[in-house]
Amino acid sequence: MKYIIVGLGNFGASLAEKLTSQGNEVIGIDTRMNKVDVLKERISHTICMDATDEFTVSGLPLKDTDVVVVAIGEDQGANIMVTALFKNLEVKRLISRAINPLHEKVLKAIGVDEIVHPEEETAERWAKKLCLTGVVDSFELSDDFSIVEINLPIKYEGKKLSEINFRKKHNLLVLTTIKSSQVKSSIGYSNKVHKVQGVASADLILEKDDVLVVYGANKDIQSLLKKKFN
Repeated sequence: MKYIIVGLGNFGASLAEKLTSQGNEVIGIDTRMNKVDVLKERISHTICMDATDEFTVSGLPLKDTDVVVVAIGEDQGANIMVTALFKNLEVKRLISRAINPLHEKVLKAIGVDEIVHPEEETAERWAKKLCLTGVVDSFELSDDFSIVEINLPIKYEGKKLSEINFRKKHNLLVLTTIKSSQVKSSIGYSNKVHKVQGVASADLILEKDDVLVVYGANKDIQSLLKKKFN
């Protein structure tokens, strides 16, 4: 996969390095030449540039990029400007870093669906999350078992949980589902809202764009993802 990481501080640099080491193509961007020089051997590509400049940013390979992460932490104003710019350029998937609750509210107001809190979440966790195709989020209970959120496979749309029988077919337990809806912010941007539906019952009918919250062994989760996306 292809990523653009804007801001090569501790979190951004660590995330860019981990994604590169896992075989992804990463463009790391920072305004500080010393940061770019230090990391040029450890990240696929590094560029010293001002990501608040629309003309410069529009020259990046945005159409070929799967995920853009705005990891700027020191300057909230720059973070918001860069995030708004990439949002307006309609990149495929946009993730931005929030420093405090007010900053997070501003990011949500401009339509950012995924927000990073580096003080609470590690770069390693985000690298895993971004590299597993189809996984919305994950929580490792141990080395062998996890709870993961995955996008509903198309073949299961309109079916009852009892018809699919995840336990027998995939050796996994569906705990609940999450539904998403689009809500307009006060300044007109569309923002995605997620609502957990409660404990899943056998009679639950799965719908398009549902997210499944699944518990099981990591090997069984990986097996389901391979069947779904290969």
